[in-house]
Amino acid sequence: MARRNKNITLEKVLIEDYAAEGRSLARVDGKVVFVEQVVPGDVVDIRLTKNKKDWAEGWPVHFHQYSEKRITPFCEHFGTCGGCQWQMLPYDLQLQYKQKQVVDNLTRIGKIQLPEIQPIIGSEKTTHYRNKIEYTFGTEEFLPKDAINTVSTPPKPGVAGFHGRGFWSKVVDIQTCYLQSEPTNKIRLAIKNFAIEKGWSFYNLKEQHGFLRTLQLRICETGEWMANVVVGEADEEKIEQLMQFIRQQFPDITTLLYTINTKKNDSLHDLEPIVYHGKGYVIEQLEDFKFKIGPKSFFQTNTRQGEVLYKITREFAELTGNETLYDLYCGTGSIGIFCSHKAGKIIGVEVIDAAIEDAKENAALNQLDKTFFYAGDVIKVCDDAFFRHHGKPDVIITDPPRAGMHEKLVQKIKEMAAPTVVYVSCNPATQARDLALLDEKYMVTKIQPVDMFPHTLHIENVVQLKLRE
Repeated sequence: MARRNKNITLEKVLIEDYAAEGRSLARVDGKVVFVEQVVPGDVVDIRLTKNKKDWAEGWPVHFHQYSEKRITPFCEHFGTCGGCQWQMLPYDLQLQYKQKQVVDNLTRIGKIQLPEIQPIIGSEKTTHYRNKIEYTFGTEEFLPKDAINTVSTPPKPGVAGFHGRGFWSKVVDIQTCYLQSEPTNKIRLAIKNFAIEKGWSFYNLKEQHGFLRTLQLRICETGEWMANVVVGEADEEKIEQLMQFIRQQFPDITTLLYTINTKKNDSLHDLEPIVYHGKGYVIEQLEDFKFKIGPKSFFQTNTRQGEVLYKITREFAELTGNETLYDLYCGTGSIGIFCSHKAGKIIGVEVIDAAIEDAKENAALNQLDKTFFYAGDVIKVCDDAFFRHHGKPDVIITDPPRAGMHEKLVQKIKEMAAPTVVYVSCNPATQARDLALLDEKYMVTKIQPVDMFPHTLHIENVVQLKLRE
């Protein structure tokens, strides 16, 4: 394979194995080729999108033979929408590949002594499992051929769905999404069609202007719904018409908000959603614990499987009722609160101020008087004076973002020297790196993978560590 030729198509290549992150791999002339949207056993022609000295990446452009492992995807948008990468695989095989991913990451990257890794816990619901979803409105439709060739498509009155994978300015025009239960599709399509009938502009993601921008929907197990419509123009008349329409068509929405965003990015952290109807938040429940969730709050996206994840975390913490538990990256306090009945005291630390305010409200909502939440960098917050006031931790729970923990925080955890650490991770690769750094002082004693997001490449992994004697 000539390295600099950008228009290479490899013919009749056997896909050999799963390679993590939703891709599979083949080997051609000694080079590893990572391929999207294929499974081991497929024989395909591959159009290369990257071609390096030792590896390449590509997309299938023709299937000569389908793997016996394949099944028929249930969604008409599979292959175009990047939301579910694995619908062509039976769920039990998805779980096998995710288990393999955890094992490979912890052994190859961590390179530390490990106990037996427990079989992954699958999700009881494999469709309609998300409590929160965000749809994007746009002017350009993402089409299957865009994945291989960048093709300009003529402007449309409007499309509504998800960003095309790798193509931020184009949107997959979704008819039915199976990630969230109804009325998620009915609400999205109703808003889209209403805006088209009115002749209102959809947000042009390239030129960054237009009225209808994004839609956030949260549907809780408690029966409460929240909709937040984000618009790109402060047009009061249009906003009022749109809000009235949604209220009339979907009277069961318990909280309806709108947010005016004239910035060049979709982040809402520095914006203030406006409550049009309802209390401005919804209540979700895990076991007997209630959680107040606003339009900017973080909460586990799969409620029922989140409860499973938290139960494992609490079990690994081995609480007896007297321990001081430090919950690092505590977010809105959900893990600490979930563990509160079995701990003596909960200390939560999180860098985002708004999340800590939510954590305090959630503690009050559950009438807890032994939880204490602090905003700031853990490295700076947890100093000698802090320890003198609250006591050193008996148990540490850490649940960092995908990038894992900062090396200074790893060092701080080693200094804290809690007898038990529970590390909850959404990225086993960065978790493995951090476990290697902790290995000097901590031994890994339990490992439990959990699948929170069926049909996707994402995986959670819970690890228990014990202080070396």
